[in-house]
Amino acid sequence: MGPRPSPGWLRKRRARYPLLLGLLLTPAALTAQETPADLVDPFVGALADFGQLSPAAVTPFGMMQLGPDTSPANHAGYDHAATTLLGFSHTRGVGVGCGGAGGDLMISLRYAGSTGAALIDKASETARAGTYRVRYDHGILAEMAATRGAGVLRFTLPRAGAVDLRIDPRHSYSKRLAASWASLASDDLRADLEAGTVCDQGAYHLHTASRILVNGRPIHQTLTTGAGDLATLHLTGKAGDAIEIRTGLSTVDAAGAASVRDREIASKSLATVATETRAAWNRILGRVVLGGSRDQRALFYTSLYRVMETPVAIDDPDGRHRDKDGTIQTSPKGRTRYANWSLWDNYRTQMPLLALLQPERSVDIANSLVALYAGGKAQWSTPHEPFLTVRTEHAGIALLDMHRKGIAFDAAAALAGMAADSDTLKRGTPDEQIEAAYDDWATAELARDLGRTDLARTFTAKAQSYRPMWRSVFQTPGADGDVVKARGLYQGTLWQYRWAPIFDLPWMTATVGRERLLGELHHFFDAGLFNMTNEPDIQVPWMFAALGQPQQTADLVQTILTKPIAHPYTNSGKLPVPFVGRSFALSPQGFADGMDDDAGGMTAWYVFATLGLYPLVPGEPWYVVTTPAFDRAQIDLGNGRRLTIRRDGPEDGMIARASLNGRALPDFRVDHAALLRGGTLTITTRARDGRIVPQLQDIGVKVPGDGHRRPR
Repeated sequence: MGPRPSPGWLRKRRARYPLLLGLLLTPAALTAQETPADLVDPFVGALADFGQLSPAAVTPFGMMQLGPDTSPANHAGYDHAATTLLGFSHTRGVGVGCGGAGGDLMISLRYAGSTGAALIDKASETARAGTYRVRYDHGILAEMAATRGAGVLRFTLPRAGAVDLRIDPRHSYSKRLAASWASLASDDLRADLEAGTVCDQGAYHLHTASRILVNGRPIHQTLTTGAGDLATLHLTGKAGDAIEIRTGLSTVDAAGAASVRDREIASKSLATVATETRAAWNRILGRVVLGGSRDQRALFYTSLYRVMETPVAIDDPDGRHRDKDGTIQTSPKGRTRYANWSLWDNYRTQMPLLALLQPERSVDIANSLVALYAGGKAQWSTPHEPFLTVRTEHAGIALLDMHRKGIAFDAAAALAGMAADSDTLKRGTPDEQIEAAYDDWATAELARDLGRTDLARTFTAKAQSYRPMWRSVFQTPGADGDVVKARGLYQGTLWQYRWAPIFDLPWMTATVGRERLLGELHHFFDAGLFNMTNEPDIQVPWMFAALGQPQQTADLVQTILTKPIAHPYTNSGKLPVPFVGRSFALSPQGFADGMDDDAGGMTAWYVFATLGLYPLVPGEPWYVVTTPAFDRAQIDLGNGRRLTIRRDGPEDGMIARASLNGRALPDFRVDHAALLRGGTLTITTRARDGRIVPQLQDIGVKVPGDGHRRPR
């Protein structure tokens, strides 16, 4: 989770808002024809600071995120409770903290002479995977659909009259560093943009090329510019007239943006673009086929939808892209360059999930990570990023994980970059020492895999150098053990970071003793020290199973997935009264208070948990097995192989055994390679007398309904 400003300003504006279940282009009622894409609800996590998400139109791993900008807004330019519309912009980050990033090229249309706010007709607002539509300002209809790098925005006029189309190149959720018009012709409107990346740690460069059509025909006009480079076009229309803006994006230049626009959308109708994008989402999401209720499947596919938004493919049709040093490069034929990293947040969950569900794409993702090391890798971002990004720490752990899961890339080049990167890592605070040790461990392990025993020995020693610090600071947390940011920690407490060296769990267990360590794990949850709203300790519920207590893991995970629990922590401190609510919910308030999705980091946790699998140690190719939420889930592994995950028994029952193709998994652990061979993973549960409620659940506090918050 990236740094963010104080949550106070957000708290003042959060409002209670019910879930809107309107679905674009199809009836809301369940039909036998509903596909995974139809079940996606892009409004989940789009309320205030609950997820920091947007209903923008987007395709899998696409640069284009074309959607509404409202006042007030969350970090992605939108708040589900807002009723004032500012316009529609083409880019945004996905739940990444700070003030977000993106908001490029905002377009608005109003009748000439309109005064006051442009009000949203909330009852008309609908969003689907790849599309968004809304009526506003007394009946103007805005509809949009996206491809990988292009988008179609269409306004339909409810009545005749003069309208003003305005295009703002300086709108941004971060610092706008530069904006200029290369062309003001309505047939090929071009802009060159530069803005701060997330947290303004670097800068990205973006080029746009737009074409304006009225009723499907070019209008051959020139826009005028005014203060702030705002471009304006005055039009006179009839009732029912459709004004379209078709825009392409490029990291290279405006000509590249025009080629993206003309290649990806050309003269296709909005409906055709929407249909093709829906099909693209179904190909991605449909690799997992589920049993279960409609709401269960809807939340699963909505979560998987968020996972599959990042990183983004940035190549123009000719393979060109901007590199992190600002130079223009060309991807080899058949390869794709990816960008838009948030690895500190999602290396634990989202990257391993892509390795399992998108192994072919992960090849290009891995090679794109290797390219970051060429010439030295920034830990956040550079002044010449190709696209908005957050941070790239722990890229080496993600690469080791993919290497050990059979994802092919230049491992020797990765190793050289990881070894050189080690000297740039911060090691001042206790958490920095642990995180650097994890990176050094990954370097040692990759060196060992590649037969570089001397290098492996060197980096193993370097990785283990954190151990005396852990014993003195974390083995017995002191009076400041439950203080957020104590001793310089980043967004966490000593108790939460205590479990961070998961790569060294055998040493931790031997040092503390298994029984004592288990007792301390129980205390961690019983005393309310666990924080589900940020990444440093999200692996801890799964540690029980790794230490021989699978039932505790099953109970905790099932509670987190299905029950309101107390959430006492924020990034900056501890709340005097915990927020109590669901960690994941099918509503605009889709997450706990202050919980960002973090570029799929949290939604990937949810997907793994519902499947009954978890990559406890990224970099080691195995999963903890626990009770799945679905009685049956089938995963298409590619090459004709399928894995069926089956629960035999009640979801909240006692976990009795796990087996893969009839062979018992006595330690509730399964290797990635074994899963890839396909077959059936069966988790057997049995009914029990009474329900033992884990201490995570605060059953003494009245829980507000979804979309609401408790007053403080």
